[in-house]
Amino acid sequence: MTAASSDPPVTDSEGAAARGPDLTDLLRRSARGDEEAFAGLYDATSRRVYGLVLRIVRDPAMSEEVTQEVYLDVWRTSARFDAGRGTALSWLMTIAHRAAVDRVRSSEASRRRDDAHASATQEVDFDATAEAAHTSIEAARVRKALDTLTEAQRSAVELAYLGGYTHTEVARLLDLPLGTAKTRIRDGLIRLRDTLGVTA
Repeated sequence: MTAASSDPPVTDSEGAAARGPDLTDLLRRSARGDEEAFAGLYDATSRRVYGLVLRIVRDPAMSEEVTQEVYLDVWRTSARFDAGRGTALSWLMTIAHRAAVDRVRSSEASRRRDDAHASATQEVDFDATAEAAHTSIEAARVRKALDTLTEAQRSAVELAYLGGYTHTEVARLLDLPLGTAKTRIRDGLIRLRDTLGVTA
């Protein structure tokens, strides 16, 4: 008989309590307005969130802004977290990924407006105009196709192909087994291919 039986149990929440704080508990307490719990959540996850955002946004200063926006959003919406649909870390990283992609899209839209204004008085040949129109149409088709994916598939595919992460990195960022991450990416790509009418 050993004394081990008196030790607190090692839970499976967030990949075992021995590896760090219980993020699900911190998130639930944050939803009740517990600022200390929210600070603990921030301390435990902010480096990973910032790393993900920086990988997508590229600009360090802008990435810091987006990271702060992510945590403001988490503070406001933490009551919506449903442990039955995934881990706290996966939920948090999905919010961070969406915010980073939105910032990139917003920045690109702003840059396109600036470029359009700068070139408004310049003569543009037909080929350049046609190519820009074709690129815009293709981008719209891809965005529409991404909307047909499940949230889980879209997060995995966007991390792998927009964020440039490996399958192993996607699994770690979404707090998933590697096999599950690969399956989500594969299934998402199959659905994208079918939606876009691309032959294998």
